[in-house]
Parts: sequence; C-alpha cells; structure tokens
Amino acid sequence: MAYFVQQLINGVTLGAIYGLVAIGYTMVYGIIGMVNFAHGEVFMIGSFVSLIFILILGVTGASSTLAIVLILLVVLAIAMLVTAVWGWTVERLAYRPLRGSFRLAPLISAIGMSLFLQNVVQVSQGPRPKPLPGIIKGSWQIMEQNGFTVELSNIRIVIVLVTVALMTVFTLVIARTSLGRAQRACEQDAKMAALVGVNVDRTISLTFVMGAMLAAVGGLMFLLYYGSIDFYIGFNAGIKAFTAAVLGGIGSLPGAMLGGLVIGLIETMWSGYFSVEFKDVAAFSILAVVLIFMPSGLLGRPEIEKV
Repeated sequence: MAYFVQQLINGVTLGAIYGLVAIGYTMVYGIIGMVNFAHGEVFMIGSFVSLIFILILGVTGASSTLAIVLILLVVLAIAMLVTAVWGWTVERLAYRPLRGSFRLAPLISAIGMSLFLQNVVQVSQGPRPKPLPGIIKGSWQIMEQNGFTVELSNIRIVIVLVTVALMTVFTLVIARTSLGRAQRACEQDAKMAALVGVNVDRTISLTFVMGAMLAAVGGLMFLLYYGSIDFYIGFNAGIKAFTAAVLGGIGSLPGAMLGGLVIGLIETMWSGYFSVEFKDVAAFSILAVVLIFMPSGLLGRPEIEKV
C-alpha cells in the first residue's frame, strides 16, 4: 500500500507537468483547429532559459528560502517573457501565412519550426544533458509500511500548487474576461467574430503567447523536479502532452489537465509494477482504447460540422 501511495504521488506530479504543456496544445487547437507541434520545443526553451538564469543569479539549495523564492520568481518571469516571444514568432511565421491553406501545410511548417528550435538549442548549448543541483529541498514523511517510507517532497507540493493555481487563473481568464470571450467567439466562428469587431489575428497571437508562457512554467517545474535537461526533452514532453490533450478531449482545458494526470499516473504505475521500458507503450495503448470507445476524449465535445 505504501509503495502504491508513493507511485500515486509521483504520477500526480508528473501529470501536472504534462497538463501544463497540454493546455497550450488544446488552446491553440480550440481556436484555429490546428496542432502546434513546435509547442514542445517552446517548453524546452523555457527549461534552458530557466537553467541559464538560475546559474547566473547563483541560487543554490543552501540559499535562504526567501532568496530562493524571489530568484525563482525572477527566473520564471524571464522564461515566460522569452517563450512568449517564441510563441508569437511561431504563430507569425509558421501559422498565420498558412491559415487559409490546406490543413497539412501548417502542420508541416510547425514540424519544421520544431526541428529548427531543437537544432538551435543543440548547437548553442551542446548535446549533453545539463545538470542542476537540487534547489527546493526537504520532504514530509506521510506513512511507513514494511520498512518503506512514503515521502512527499516540497518540490512535488510546489508543482501541484502552481499547476492548480494556473489552471484556476486561466479558467477565469477564458470565462470572465474580454480576451476569453474573444477566444470563445473565434473558436465558434472566426469569420463571424471578425464581422462583429473581434481582432482575430491578435486573439490567435495572444493564445499562442499564453500557451507558450504556460510551457515556460512547465519547463521550470521539469528542471526543478528532474534536475537535468537536454535539447531533446521538448520532443518527448511534447508528444506526451499532445497525447494528454487528445486523451482528455482536445479543445477542453479541464480535459487537458485530466489527460495529463492520466498519462502521468499510467507511466509511473507501469514503471513501478511492470517494465519501465514499456511505460510509453502502456500510455499510448490507453489512448488508443479511449479513442476507440470515446472518439472525442474523456471531456471533449463531439464536433458538429456546419452545413
């Protein structure tokens, strides 16, 4: 039982990171009906920017709690700013010129942008993993059974709390602000939204920017949790996050977070009780099963085509 609880904690933490990245996928798809396959690389850039400025500012696990919090907030703000610029650039270069083209063209363009960003980081930072000593230390002992102690580390608590807070904020933004109303209007009918005065181009650009900023938060959380990053983490995390968005119902923010939690739990539970080499097979198999019986995902709505 204790081992199960520990894996459950690990799965929720990993799922929270996937969920943060998955929200970016689902926001873009919900408005323009296209998948931003460069989103994983934006997440990776957020991790590298966070690492660079953590090293520049000199924060360590020995620093005071107040200093760690303040420096991490500064690092997060810088990472969000950098990824926001990249998110805007991806939309401006890879999507806007091809928005009226056939649906495969923006997909190919996004994959090209993904490879470009991946190789830029590989050339500029090198192919080797970049380690980071633990900054947020400490843990709480939850229970003990047969010599096995269940621990809830402070970094896991931080990741879950940040994810819940951001999920709440973004849900309120979309539900109660003028930007959220514009996003929902563009999701329903972009042409009609433009006719009633909504700036569709600006709304789509801001959606890319918001998704990129969330990816930066996920990148920092990933760095603090695992303590090592490389230029390839964007591809792996991007595929998992996209899978989570589809599993939860792409286009649904709660669905993206739920899908992230499900993928995280499947990976950790499979790794804990079966062979770790096949954890990805288990996650994608569950996705296939869900889509066979629920094509719109766990919380997605079936698309109704207007004629």
